[in-house]
Amino acid sequence: MVIVKFNVKSENTSAPIYDARELGRGKMFLLGLQHTFAMFGATVLVPLLTGLSVSTTLLMAGLGTLLFHFVTKGKVPAFLGSSFAFLGGYAAVAPLIDGKPNTEMLPYACGGVVVAGVLYLIVSLLIKLVGVNKVMRFFPPVVTGPIIISIGLILAPSAISNCETNWPIALVALATVIICNIWGKGMIKIIPIMMGILVSYAVALITGNVDFSSVKATLDQGFIGGVVALPLSTSSFAKFDISAILTIAPLALATMMEHIGDMSAISATVEKNFIKDPGLHRTLLGDGLATILASFFGGPANTTYGENTGVLALSRVYDPKVIRIAACVAVVLSFFPAFAAVVSSIPAAIIGGVSLILYGMISAIGVRNVVEHQVDFTKSRNLIIAAVILVCALGFNFSANGGINFSVLGADISLSGLAIASLSGILLNAILPGNDYQFSKESDD
Repeated sequence: MVIVKFNVKSENTSAPIYDARELGRGKMFLLGLQHTFAMFGATVLVPLLTGLSVSTTLLMAGLGTLLFHFVTKGKVPAFLGSSFAFLGGYAAVAPLIDGKPNTEMLPYACGGVVVAGVLYLIVSLLIKLVGVNKVMRFFPPVVTGPIIISIGLILAPSAISNCETNWPIALVALATVIICNIWGKGMIKIIPIMMGILVSYAVALITGNVDFSSVKATLDQGFIGGVVALPLSTSSFAKFDISAILTIAPLALATMMEHIGDMSAISATVEKNFIKDPGLHRTLLGDGLATILASFFGGPANTTYGENTGVLALSRVYDPKVIRIAACVAVVLSFFPAFAAVVSSIPAAIIGGVSLILYGMISAIGVRNVVEHQVDFTKSRNLIIAAVILVCALGFNFSANGGINFSVLGADISLSGLAIASLSGILLNAILPGNDYQFSKESDD
């Protein structure tokens, strides 16, 4: 029997700070800025990989975080940034065209993410009504773990493709991320992705490998519209298509498990059980509403960020007001398109170098999900479920048709490998005997 426990224990000796006002406004702002930098590298990487607007992404990360804090009664010090779990869905529905955004299909991908956010709301309601145990039996790690593994493996070829545009610069980005993550100190260790981009971008500048045409074109628009502009465009608002919905929405099953893990990590760090108060149903509701808001207006899905949990552990300042300051900074930055243009000038090789380790880490998180929850692979049912998920995800994704295509009542429907894998795993877990997974929210407080 697999039992997941969320224990709140403290191994720190220094006194934590739960009310940052005692530090003064100046230090509170610096602490908030630190959280902004911690989330920044990963958050802006998602629009770079998908073709979504960087400005819209920053705006929705800030607004989504503030909405999450409202729903959770301002108790949880969590920042919501761009989710990487949906990258495979974006790639399936709206693949880049010669490295450029697929403006025709991106709104439909966003529509699929909106529906994924609605699934959060449904699960939140179910948890409130029937309790955690009964709901989580349908989403055990034996299903979600292999799905997360598949996401990283499906994206791997795109990382290599981007690296091939300039391997030396890609390797600089990769090496910087590794060095900062392993040997970095303080903030450097917390923001290895951002450091990888900055260092390799500097190398690209020196070697003349940066194209500033987008920056020039933005500045040519003048101060209004170039330097400062509204970060929203009606042409990017979500549109809905059944194929895109069936391709992307099932990914919410994996991200909800990630959410539970993040809430557990934050609870352990802050020494408060947020699964109990304000409750898992509220944190899921806040995450889902933030994702719906962001995707409806053309941004990526939102998710609680592990980078910011690292900042909490480092600073020992646990006041949610500091996170809200970071959210406000993200909103302000979104109104400067010149800044977004500079970000979009980052060479593809840099994105490839960062992605090479990032996509591998996504798969590694899936492996960790399975290991930490002690999934017993000596049981045939678990082996079968994992095997079917992995083969369906990779096999269908890289097949000639890229999935399964069929028509229902005249509507053309396309299921990606990820969608097929998710649905197959859930179905097999439901019908095969021996499902003894239990979810516990016990606490030592």
